[in-house]
Amino acid sequence: MRYARSARVPIALTALLGTITALLVLAQALLISAALSPIVSGTATLGDVIPFIVGIAAVFACRAVIVAAREAIAARAATEAVTELRGRVIDAAIALGPRWRAMNGAETATLLSTGLEDLRPYFVSFLPQLVLVSTVTPAALGVILLLDFWSALIALLVVPLIPIFMILIGRFTQAASQDKLDSMKRLTAQLLDLMSGLPTLRALGREKGPRAHLRTLGDANTQATMSTLRVAFLSGGVLEFLTTLSVALVAVEVGMRLVFGNISLFHGLAVIMLAPEVFEPLRQVGAQFHASANGVTASRAAFGIIEAADDVARPGSILCPDMNSTDIVIDGVGVRARGAWGPAPTDGVIRPGTVTAFAGPSGAGKSTLVACLLADITPDVGQIRLRAQTSSEEGLPLADVDPDSWRSALSWVPQSPTLVPGSILDNMGGLPLADLEQAAQATGFDAVLDTTPDGWNSVIGVGGVGLSVGQRQRLALTRALAAHSQIVILDEPTAHLDAVSEKTVVRAITTMRDEGRTVIVIAHRNAIIEVADAIIDVVSADEEALA
Repeated sequence: MRYARSARVPIALTALLGTITALLVLAQALLISAALSPIVSGTATLGDVIPFIVGIAAVFACRAVIVAAREAIAARAATEAVTELRGRVIDAAIALGPRWRAMNGAETATLLSTGLEDLRPYFVSFLPQLVLVSTVTPAALGVILLLDFWSALIALLVVPLIPIFMILIGRFTQAASQDKLDSMKRLTAQLLDLMSGLPTLRALGREKGPRAHLRTLGDANTQATMSTLRVAFLSGGVLEFLTTLSVALVAVEVGMRLVFGNISLFHGLAVIMLAPEVFEPLRQVGAQFHASANGVTASRAAFGIIEAADDVARPGSILCPDMNSTDIVIDGVGVRARGAWGPAPTDGVIRPGTVTAFAGPSGAGKSTLVACLLADITPDVGQIRLRAQTSSEEGLPLADVDPDSWRSALSWVPQSPTLVPGSILDNMGGLPLADLEQAAQATGFDAVLDTTPDGWNSVIGVGGVGLSVGQRQRLALTRALAAHSQIVILDEPTAHLDAVSEKTVVRAITTMRDEGRTVIVIAHRNAIIEVADAIIDVVSADEEALA
């Protein structure tokens, strides 16, 4: 309930309804006994039992209404709890940053979909039965004790055995549920990886290669699911045997005493009808525990993500300064990655109104350094500072700057720009058309527009025109140029481009510099490096080398 506060009120209502149910169960058993015992003994007329029959009918009606209300409230609690947990996990994943999401994306996707959805039986079935165990079972046991000591003693001796068996079985169930969740995570991760790489596999004619591996993962998931079901069925059988045996012992004991006249018919009937009510909630708790076990396991994983996000340092709150007169100081920034540093601690200064290139071999950590600049990753060592050009102080740590304020000063052009379904204009972020027209002339995107049927209103993607890698790059550059951001960051903008497209990109970069904007670019080709005003070399290093 700590992480799903919205479910507290419905659960409290469920507890209240459970208490009412306990009273109705007692009333039902006593009314039926009071009606049947004089009829069996032949001492009552129809008029004598009509009040009892009316009372029994009223109790049945009330129990039906209570059960319907309890199920509706439990379903509402489940929906609210799952929705709130999903929202908190998503917020936590955002707070943990892209580095964490890259390593745990598939597991989190599984958790947010099928994982937390399995939590519904916990609220709909398990919790209501747990409430009944705490209300109906002790109430029925107390009334039996008042009616017949020996029957209460038998029930009291058997009741503790059921939780003991449930604990023992629960340990096996927890392990089986964890195995099922792990197998589902592996299968989901493989499917997501396959879907993202399917175009490449098809281009190489290797799309059928992963089939055997997927089949193996699917079989493993099936085996894990069947293992969980096997434990559930076996434990259900044990619980059924114990409850049936307990009720039978009470019934036999009461029957023998009725034969010898040691207990009245009213007391005997009441005890026999109350005995199943003592054990039924316990049996249902055991059965519903297995139905909700997968969801409980998933909720523990969700709590782990939420708690991990709570340990992350809170973002800064200082507004971003004017970057037209502020240097970006990279002071010994390094990031650990898989037993190495990528980048190794790096130093450099990015001046406003200049082109700064990050140069270095592939895998050195240039994109990671850019992610630090975007405030997506926190460096393991060093820091990035914003220092006014007229100041002699160290400057403002980027970690103290409000992320939204900082990102509003940036335009980010990734190596593979993402396009949303819709028209070209829809992909321009609502920028003024006049600015877009001017930017398109500088980037050469106007030539691309001339080849489309409706210009800016041309639909791209499914059902529309297709754009090549170079054309997509020009679109992203046009968007960045028209945004008039103080800082523009480009990730290998000339990768996979021909010579003509490369010249267009270089011209757009120089245009942005001429406008007084700061351009930061990851460069592999000489054409970019030649126009750069400053070059920051980025290298990786083994962890032992820096120890």
